Amino acid sequence: MPAGSFSATFGRTLRWRLNRLRCMSPAELPYRAARLIAAHVESIAPRRRSIPPMDRGPWSRRWVHVPEGLDPAPYVAEADRIASGALTVFALSFADGGAPPRWNRDPKTGVEAPLTTGKLLDYRDRRLVGDIKYLWEVNRHLHLVTLAQGYALTREPRYLRVLKEHLESWIRACPTGRGPNWCSALEAAIRLINWSIAWQLSGGAAAPFFAGSGGAEFRRLWLDSVYEHASFIHGYFSRHSSANNHLIGEAAGLYIAGLTWPCWPRVRDWRRVAQQILEREALLQSSTDGVSLEQAVCYQQFVLDFLLLALLAGRSADERFSAAYEQRLAAMLACLASIMDAGGNVPMIGDADDGAVTRLAQSPDFSTYRSLLASGAILFGSGELKAKAGKLDDKTRWLFGSRAGELFRRVEEPRARAPLRRAFPGGGYYILGCDFETRHEIRLVADAGPLGYRSIAAHGHADALAFTLSLGGLEFLIDPGTCAYHGGGEWRAYFRGTAAHNTLRIDGVDQSLPGGDFMWVKQARARCDTWESSDAADVFEAWHDGYLRLSDPVLHRRRITLDKRARRVVIEDRLQMSGAHDVELFLHCDERCTVEAVPAGFAIRRGQWTLVAELPRHRDADARLHRGSLQPLCGWVSRRYDERRPSPTIAWRARLEGDALLRTELMCRSDYPAQS
Repeated sequence: MPAGSFSATFGRTLRWRLNRLRCMSPAELPYRAARLIAAHVESIAPRRRSIPPMDRGPWSRRWVHVPEGLDPAPYVAEADRIASGALTVFALSFADGGAPPRWNRDPKTGVEAPLTTGKLLDYRDRRLVGDIKYLWEVNRHLHLVTLAQGYALTREPRYLRVLKEHLESWIRACPTGRGPNWCSALEAAIRLINWSIAWQLSGGAAAPFFAGSGGAEFRRLWLDSVYEHASFIHGYFSRHSSANNHLIGEAAGLYIAGLTWPCWPRVRDWRRVAQQILEREALLQSSTDGVSLEQAVCYQQFVLDFLLLALLAGRSADERFSAAYEQRLAAMLACLASIMDAGGNVPMIGDADDGAVTRLAQSPDFSTYRSLLASGAILFGSGELKAKAGKLDDKTRWLFGSRAGELFRRVEEPRARAPLRRAFPGGGYYILGCDFETRHEIRLVADAGPLGYRSIAAHGHADALAFTLSLGGLEFLIDPGTCAYHGGGEWRAYFRGTAAHNTLRIDGVDQSLPGGDFMWVKQARARCDTWESSDAADVFEAWHDGYLRLSDPVLHRRRITLDKRARRVVIEDRLQMSGAHDVELFLHCDERCTVEAVPAGFAIRRGQWTLVAELPRHRDADARLHRGSLQPLCGWVSRRYDERRPSPTIAWRARLEGDALLRTELMCRSDYPAQS
């Protein structure tokens, strides 16, 4: 490596470590030090593998069921692809991903990660491991579930042979504690959940590949690895400032493993610990009104999946979770239903990595959000959730079995269609709108929530006072998404920065100060002061203090008013400041919109709708339309991890001095006949 490159890399690493230390509490510092020392000791003198004898067999009850009347064709097609060695990971497809895959190799970059002590492996170093997201995704073993589904639907033995081959090769290639697949307890937990499903759908302890002496050896090999996974997770929980969705996922994986394979006393004890963590963290990591405090909608569905699967697995074993747990689960589902527009779209607030706990559905139109709502409708008898789900999906069928259709039909839908809730003060989301769930719908979601969860706010974006707007179920003004994680460089910085959101940026800097790809060292505080709703208008007013850190402090206050009769949104931005500042206003449009300049400002068109944006008037203002711009980075949307495409973005800029009021008007017009 050139000296200059090494120096820059070392400098970034050192800054990251110093920033990370700044985000730790006094109690976390000795905890981290002890974990680091233990990992080094383990690397010098690896622990001796010791699997205790089993005192009972695996659990025989299922929490995943083969649905009746399901079309096997898409499952067979995908299982055949996997058996042939094809691999799809995020936005990339590989015709020859390996049969079986090279488990320690990043399929995107081709980098083979070393089999050093996993807990000491720097998975952020792309030179060492490639893009760790791609490597980990393959090793979550979602594809093993597809193979097991193919077998369960057809009884084709080839799928079990491939499943067995993949498992045996994985256990050989990934020795316990070594390499990239043993540096994250969350990844181990997700793997266990998918192993549990594959175990059940393959036939459990009576699966054909366990027959004979060779089958008995494979069974022992698999169960030994299950125990080592469970032991690893129990000893490596995410704690302190890292105790976010990772901890919930780790606990869910350990809990489900303990139910599926209660073969050892320790695993049964760890299951009880895991359930206690789930009970506690479900309440800690979400607001009472159901918003994930990580302030990331994608992670809300990710966490909901863990909580839902644990609940269903527990019920299969007659183990109940508390009423508080179930109520919080219901509140989180209601939140998703409320921010979802009439077309089934949810705002892409905060980070998104397309991560899935498992993959039970193969239909091309599958929506993980609507699937969760369908499952919630059955669990809680909620007609509102059923109405938003729209239909019963295949994932829900696998979870609820042959009675899924009957249970779903039994839930009565409400006659009046409106959001379950309009204000979420605990999480900071507010919904302005009218004509909900119709082709005339206006739905605006405003954000005055915290930056993110705990001291690092890892998955939050610098988006205080931003909003999204959809008309008739079509997205118009959007949150552009995430695009990149580790090693994302300028793209990671852009997509989570203030300029990538429908809000104001001052002096070209973000509202909050980043300290790393998953860390903010100075966090803007936001608060809603006014929320009013009537038949005539909805009003939201909030402020944030992110720019008070500037040498000439700036307080940003935003008021959004929806006039329902005029179908007009008025945005008033008040800036309290003394000196002169560069002020930018951004409006990010859906990539399917066409945007053109008109005398009043810009006309944004999509389908039967036109949104006319009249921008603030100022003698020195400059308004430009960007689409896929690289200098500056502007005009991009990311619908999938590691994928981006151009989208129209309106950027208004002016140099302002002293207190200022900026007024933006959005006129919503459609070609549909007016409602009577």
